[in-house]
Amino acid sequence: MSAGTPGESIARAGLLRVATAGSVDDGKSTLIGRLLYDTKSILEDTLAAVERDSLRRGMDEMNLALLTDGLRAEREQGITIDVAYRYFATPHRTFVLADTPGHVQYTRNMVTGASTADVAVVLVDARKGVVEQSRRHASIAALLGTPHVVLAINKMDLVGWDEATFDAIALDFAEVADRLGIREFTAIPMCALRGDNVVDESTNMPWYEGRTLLDHLETVEVASSHDYEHLRFPVQYVILAPDQRRYAGQVAGGVLRPGDEVVALPSGLRTKVTAVYAADDAWLDQAYPPQSVSVTLADELDVGRGDMLAAAEPAEGRPAVTQELTATVCWMNEKPLAAGARYALKHTTRSARAVVTEVLDRLDLQDLERLPAEGLSLNEIGQIALRTTVALVVDPFTRNRVTGRFILVDEATNATAGAGMILA
Repeated sequence: MSAGTPGESIARAGLLRVATAGSVDDGKSTLIGRLLYDTKSILEDTLAAVERDSLRRGMDEMNLALLTDGLRAEREQGITIDVAYRYFATPHRTFVLADTPGHVQYTRNMVTGASTADVAVVLVDARKGVVEQSRRHASIAALLGTPHVVLAINKMDLVGWDEATFDAIALDFAEVADRLGIREFTAIPMCALRGDNVVDESTNMPWYEGRTLLDHLETVEVASSHDYEHLRFPVQYVILAPDQRRYAGQVAGGVLRPGDEVVALPSGLRTKVTAVYAADDAWLDQAYPPQSVSVTLADELDVGRGDMLAAAEPAEGRPAVTQELTATVCWMNEKPLAAGARYALKHTTRSARAVVTEVLDRLDLQDLERLPAEGLSLNEIGQIALRTTVALVVDPFTRNRVTGRFILVDEATNATAGAGMILA
């Protein structure tokens, strides 16, 4: 059974993961509600419930934001405090939408929503332009390597559909994007409340000649979000059978085929892949990200959870085996990060303990300058150096978004303390 080529699989699946972010009241939930409503992706009973809630609140029209503000606290306060996921499909593509919070104290939720996104939609209020939260969300999208960024300039009706306002905000964001290393972005003027340029083209802004948001999301190329060149297969667990031993996991990079000569890391032992199996035990002639498969090897090696299979040649294409890391971290813990602090570290399928050897800098989100720092406080972003108790098999995050990231866990509370993107 053939899995096809990576490009063919993506075309068949047509799945796009989208994270929306912006400041409070910029219209994130309304935008997602509009996408769901105008693509007729809402069940009748859900629509009826939203209509009842809108009437109960004294609203003349249905409040589309209620489609995503599912938590009771959100409904009562009219804000988003958790990551709300919604799914819908068009004839061209299937979408997973993550509505992430706008409040600064929920930055960690933005990291969660954007960590697997193919597209980050950063909303700004046309009346306010690019604010600190806009820069924060753009920074996270850049740090997480989100392949595509959309600047959704919302509430254009409240500035008289003014082209000059749109141009000024797009230019301001372009400066931010350039300093963050975001190579390109797409700016779209819209009014989520009315539906202008969300699904349907707006007649109120004839000066805009670009695509609507849905048109853009349906046609954006997502194949580049995976690394198909460098084989990475973190072993999750070993399946023991009377006649064979299989190693199961999710392909994190490259293409895995029977007959491939691989090296098991960190041990460095070489062997060959003899077979690749799908979850239903069907034999595959190739597998690629993000497929979950199991493999058999030609030799009986001591390979287990936390080890990684990589292509044996060329040697320079292998991941690094190291206990010393330099990384960018988004700090999510109320207890500040400081040099000397110890945490549990989780990277792919391997767990270790780590000590922060140095806090290198902190990103000032006001002017995007990197400043010397002795520590990082809640929701701050900076660069740190770590040393781990065991060797990790890693890549720079810019090469591989799976093998290049990790989380730090507070061992006292078992809470996620920080999300890290490996630099070197």
